[in-house]
Amino acid sequence: MRRKINLNFMLVIAVSVFLTVSFTALVSYRFFQREVFSDLSSFADMIERLGLAERMRDDGFVEPLSELRITWIQADGRVLYDSYARDPASAANHSDRPEVAEALEKGEGFCVRKSQTMGESIFFFARRMEDGTVIRIAKKAGSIWHMYGDALPVTLLIAALSFLISMWVARALTRAFVRPIAELAEDMDRLENPVSYRELAPFIERIRAQHEQMMENTRMRQEFTANVSHELKTPLTAISGYAELIATGMASKKESRHFAEEIHKSARRLLSLINDILRLSELEGSSGQLLSFEAVDICGLAGECVRTLVPVAEKQEVCLTFQGTPLPVRADRGLLEELVFNLCDNAIRYNKKGGHVWVTVTDRLIVQDDGIGIPAKYQKRVFERFFRVDKGRSRKMGGTGLGLAIVKHIAQVHGAVISLDSDEGMGTTVSVAFPDPEISDPE
Repeated sequence: MRRKINLNFMLVIAVSVFLTVSFTALVSYRFFQREVFSDLSSFADMIERLGLAERMRDDGFVEPLSELRITWIQADGRVLYDSYARDPASAANHSDRPEVAEALEKGEGFCVRKSQTMGESIFFFARRMEDGTVIRIAKKAGSIWHMYGDALPVTLLIAALSFLISMWVARALTRAFVRPIAELAEDMDRLENPVSYRELAPFIERIRAQHEQMMENTRMRQEFTANVSHELKTPLTAISGYAELIATGMASKKESRHFAEEIHKSARRLLSLINDILRLSELEGSSGQLLSFEAVDICGLAGECVRTLVPVAEKQEVCLTFQGTPLPVRADRGLLEELVFNLCDNAIRYNKKGGHVWVTVTDRLIVQDDGIGIPAKYQKRVFERFFRVDKGRSRKMGGTGLGLAIVKHIAQVHGAVISLDSDEGMGTTVSVAFPDPEISDPE
């Protein structure tokens, strides 16, 4: 990163120095041109005021004493006088000269032509006199390269020094800019300290949030791994122990039958636990991308689920009832069935004999029971994986501790909001509010 920033800085500096030198040379040359034309115009004024053109024509050829070349031209382009020619009549017609044509048309004309043989520039200024003739004054001057030829070494030296100084400043600025980021990369605990630049504040906040999220995810993975190991260990230990007793012949025929039932029960619990773990992992990994969303009526779906669970509720001596009105949403039908089933099964499982479970669909899904309830200190944790209020009762009832965690993830992929209200010994109410399908499509 530092190398890339330095290279970009050096490129910008090099281009800036080049453009500055080129622009300065161009502006200086433009100024030089204006000064030359201004001098030539002043000399033409002097010739016109003093009537020198007539005197030069009468005196004939005059050996040029200066770098100026004076030419007197008739309106038809014939040369009347040329300070550089002994016989003006033999000179070519000048009507096609740009400066002469411009002077005849506008009063004054300017032109710069380069000498191919001498590599110099010749400045021409022409002015139309009152009698219609044209006085043209020419002056040789070096080109822009000749002008700066002598100054080129000094110019290059200054440019090189400017580049080196700018490069040193750029390196210092780059180090100062990168240092806070490098320090943060070396020690993430410094994220709590104030940042050196205000512009870095949003970047640091983003890193802080991602760091905290990564730490939380790491903690959750470690906790999840420990919980999975513990939950799998219990039924596997039971299966191994009972199987060993049967295999060694230490159990009687009656005990063997009992041990076989316990092995079957532990195996069933182990299978249920593995299925829930796989389901939870699938939900966490999909983020709604691999689901099949369609129009689903929660009222009809919940009614079917309740009818399926009535025998289970009766076995637990719990009264399960349902009422509702149509509530269309866009959702994955299979996941919604699982959500309703888990909520209803949980309400039945953790109820009491003679208890009730009411499933209602209005503008949301509501599952209410008058069972054992949840203590206030545990209500925020009931949707965590493997969390149980009463671990002994939960295992006895066959719960895996993942049912409500699965419910939470199903709600998340559908954009639904879950709320829980419970009083210990009085019962629990869980409601799930789904987004309007017309303004929120999970697809």
